[in-house]
Amino acid sequence: MRAARVHAVCPSALLVDLYELTMMQAYWANAIEGSATFDLFVRRLPPERNFLLAVGLETALDLLEGLRFTPGDLEYLSGTGLFDRGFLDVLAGLQFTGDVDAMAEGTVAFAREPMLRVTAPILEAQFFESLLMNQYHVQTLLASKAARVVLAAGGRRVVDFGMRRMHGVDSAVAGARAYWIAGLEGTSNVLAGQLYGIPIVGTMAHSFVQCHSSELDAFRAFTTTYPETVLLVDTYDSLHGVEHVIELARELGAGFRVRGIRLDSGNLAELSRAARQRLDAAGLGEVRIFVSGNLDEHRVAELVRAAAPIDAFGVGTRLGTSEDAPNLDLVYKLAQLGGRPLLKLSTDKATLPGVKQVWRTIDGHGRFAGDVISLADEGLDGVPLLAPRMRRGKRVAEAAEELVFIRRRAADQLAALPDGICGLAPADPPYPVEVSAALAECTRRVAQERAG
Repeated sequence: MRAARVHAVCPSALLVDLYELTMMQAYWANAIEGSATFDLFVRRLPPERNFLLAVGLETALDLLEGLRFTPGDLEYLSGTGLFDRGFLDVLAGLQFTGDVDAMAEGTVAFAREPMLRVTAPILEAQFFESLLMNQYHVQTLLASKAARVVLAAGGRRVVDFGMRRMHGVDSAVAGARAYWIAGLEGTSNVLAGQLYGIPIVGTMAHSFVQCHSSELDAFRAFTTTYPETVLLVDTYDSLHGVEHVIELARELGAGFRVRGIRLDSGNLAELSRAARQRLDAAGLGEVRIFVSGNLDEHRVAELVRAAAPIDAFGVGTRLGTSEDAPNLDLVYKLAQLGGRPLLKLSTDKATLPGVKQVWRTIDGHGRFAGDVISLADEGLDGVPLLAPRMRRGKRVAEAAEELVFIRRRAADQLAALPDGICGLAPADPPYPVEVSAALAECTRRVAQERAG
């Protein structure tokens, strides 16, 4: 498997919210300098999520390493009338020279835990806020949704059909990678297959069947070109379609190599049972049953509980849009400047000050038992989750990971979730995440200083 490098769709330095640039100019004009630390984290989990799967680090590192202002970018900014010539000269030489510590991709994360920590001169650290949030948001959102589908499938194969209804090209490509990390076994997205080495899947649509005088003729034509295919049987009537597959098998005899049928509508549990019965009676026990059509983790779980004889699931729209939880309360917040811990006290948006670490304890059965958010210089029991990924603007050697290892990590992480946390229902109680005594005291002290 090739290295897990992400190809950002739009790496322009102008892909930034205006307020980042106006703040940067104000920092510059007022000689506000020093090393700043920002944390990227989710304030709270959506009610429908018991955990998140952190994905997006590779894109973040690509952007931090490679983004530069071009002469055309600077000409446009000059034309807005908002920026001094001296500040534009600063932007002309801007490149990331700081440090990044982050959870490894494919790590399970929870609310308030920094997934990414950026420490850099204040102008650099501020500049990347929206880009980092944009990339982490979509990839973590989609990986977390996909992980739920994989867990619901109970070991059955799941593949991605979602590109056509996803929110833009970037999300379709990055999403396919996120799904693969989370445990899906293929994608219909050919570009994602090329970029990341993900197996590509897909055979025919209903239009191919409609183009022929009969469904059986369509099956004959397609299997002439692709003998080991999966035939879509529900264009007119699903069980009649199954009978046409059986008739094709009789015609071809030993030359019949069709691998499966796909049901895309109707009562999938009942239809899969009836299809399995007919295929088996015809001696076609090796023909697999693949289902699709408005599936999500809840529908997949229902079919698994019903013991429907389904071998694989194709999930699309509800996965690609994360329909039940279409956004995360993801933020990128200043935690320290010039060695001084900082926080927010806003109602429902308060933050934790200082440079932090996340520690995870494991029980005697290899399951996650609880996390503690601490100050970075504390040495607590457990596994530290934030590790060096960049130093002085360059990736550390350990940050270069093959996608196969990231995928394996995600599988191990999901297998280590406590039973109540890996279920689809809201966990009661939720996974325990605590704040260390030292961080709590730092928070109290800084809050008191600010309030005074």
